[in-house]
Amino acid sequence: MSLTTELPADAARGPIPDTAEPYALFEEWMAEAVAREPNDPNAVCLATSTADGWPSARMVLLKGRDEQGFVFYTNEQSRKGDELLSNPRAALCFHWKSTRRQVRVEGTVERVTAAESDAYFASRSRGSRIAAAASDQSRPLATRADYAARVAALEAANPGETVPRPPHWGGFRVLPARIEFWQDMPFRMHDRLVFERLGEGWSTGRLFP
Repeated sequence: MSLTTELPADAARGPIPDTAEPYALFEEWMAEAVAREPNDPNAVCLATSTADGWPSARMVLLKGRDEQGFVFYTNEQSRKGDELLSNPRAALCFHWKSTRRQVRVEGTVERVTAAESDAYFASRSRGSRIAAAASDQSRPLATRADYAARVAALEAANPGETVPRPPHWGGFRVLPARIEFWQDMPFRMHDRLVFERLGEGWSTGRLFP
């Protein structure tokens, strides 16, 4: 049987093109996901671990990407915040079912600047800022009503549009040491292109599926 017969309409695409750096390719794939994913194309699974290596993973939203790395925001007193501060290494996994692609990122982690955190916090809706400030994220909650009461109290204390950013709420940037692009291909002959940090540039190669 030919390896090009009986394929879904968009599965006949060729392998991932060779390129010297990963970021332009990531932006291209993200743009296609934005056009095709029904919800949150910037959703990404974030994996962290404790100082002694106990892992955990959860979904977060990517809120920025530049030549340094990939940025997300959270309560630094949450479980992921505690783990990132005690063991500043993380992995990200983007999976877009609509495009049948995946990107994996591994690297060290740093805090973004206070100015970056202030700017992003201010860009959120007032309700989202109130909810974030009212939450002791990942800590035990006796009843949902207790959280609602905290939200109501903060709304009353901050009647205007300005809601101060809590000092323990901010951003983290994953500084990639490795980025892998995975693309679905016919008959499970998937294509994998990997980039590994090499000084100021990248080494590249392909992996068996």
